[in-house]
Amino acid sequence: MKITGFIVMLIGLVLTIFTTVTFFTREKVVDLGIVEITKNQPHNRDWSPFVGIAVLVIGAFIVLQAKKKS
Repeated sequence: MKITGFIVMLIGLVLTIFTTVTFFTREKVVDLGIVEITKNQPHNRDWSPFVGIAVLVIGAFIVLQAKKKS
């Protein structure tokens, strides 16, 4: 259970530091037989750093509960 808590804490730390993820999808603009023109369309996913802090606190709670049971 302690390992799970540490993994959740690590995920919370990453979510706190990196608050945006950008990924690209290809969209076809023109298709003229053998000639294709595509463009990369960026998509952003944003979240608040408070989400990462909340996940970090939940991970710490899991670790503390695991230590009390031992």
